[in-house]
Amino acid sequence: MHRLALIRRGLRLAALALAVGTAGLAARDARAAAPEHGITVTVVGEGRPVLMIPGLNSGADTWKETCAALQADHVQCLIAQLPGFAGQPAIASEHYLDDISQGLLDYLDRHRLTHPVVVGHSLGGVVALKMAIARPRAIAKLVIVDALPFLPGAQNPAATAQAMQPVVAGLKAQMLKADDAAYRAQAEATARGMVHDPARVAQIVGWGMASDRATTAQAMGEMMTTDLRPALGAIEAPTLVLGSWAAYAPYGATRDSTAQLFRNQYARLDGVRVEMSQAGYHFLMWDDPKWLQAQLRGFIDGKATAAR
Repeated sequence: MHRLALIRRGLRLAALALAVGTAGLAARDARAAAPEHGITVTVVGEGRPVLMIPGLNSGADTWKETCAALQADHVQCLIAQLPGFAGQPAIASEHYLDDISQGLLDYLDRHRLTHPVVVGHSLGGVVALKMAIARPRAIAKLVIVDALPFLPGAQNPAATAQAMQPVVAGLKAQMLKADDAAYRAQAEATARGMVHDPARVAQIVGWGMASDRATTAQAMGEMMTTDLRPALGAIEAPTLVLGSWAAYAPYGATRDSTAQLFRNQYARLDGVRVEMSQAGYHFLMWDDPKWLQAQLRGFIDGKATAAR
């Protein structure tokens, strides 16, 4: 039963508000736009480059506190702001995930950033996986925060991307025709299951409403109809997956059952390590910050070896 609740909630999360904030980062360097992709990157600090990708409707401030905590570890944060989300200008794209993945790879090439660590949250985690699949040797280490390679598979392991297309088409149509009041009401209901702090809930709702709805619908639809599981074997970077489960406890989820769900989804990625937060909801960087920071610090600094 909890798997059905998970996928239904996941659809709402993807559709309406996986995110926060836009500006406010104390950047040491000016923002640099990735040409033709609408991405901006805020550079903070000096040291080992760590690209941080927020999720659907998310702003760069998703990673603000995490970046600040890593400054003592000589980390240079490259915090992406994806187009169309949290007030950022939208771009026209029929293949949003591919365009963003390629745009970020182009950014790394243009700035000669070889073998960075790439960290992605939610939809940003899907983008990070696509980057590592497309260019296995371009990324040193990969951290995926509460994202699955095929979210519908959480409900039904036999689900396919093709079978999800009519479902997603209906969800997109509902999103695009909903009035602002109905859209906000759904966003508020969804956000309460994404983070503990009521102030953060309000931020998620506000920035979700500031996102371009057509971009949100397009990106959500692509995420729900993209199954990366068969391609995971192409990834060569050591990979850490950080998951949440506590928001689904009322539906019967346990830490162990959800951890197994994650392991099943990532089964084709040799050497992947899955760790579960004890009590955090979807925004682990806010709900369980010390745990997440410790996981990142240990993984970035540790002697992780390539999967193969």
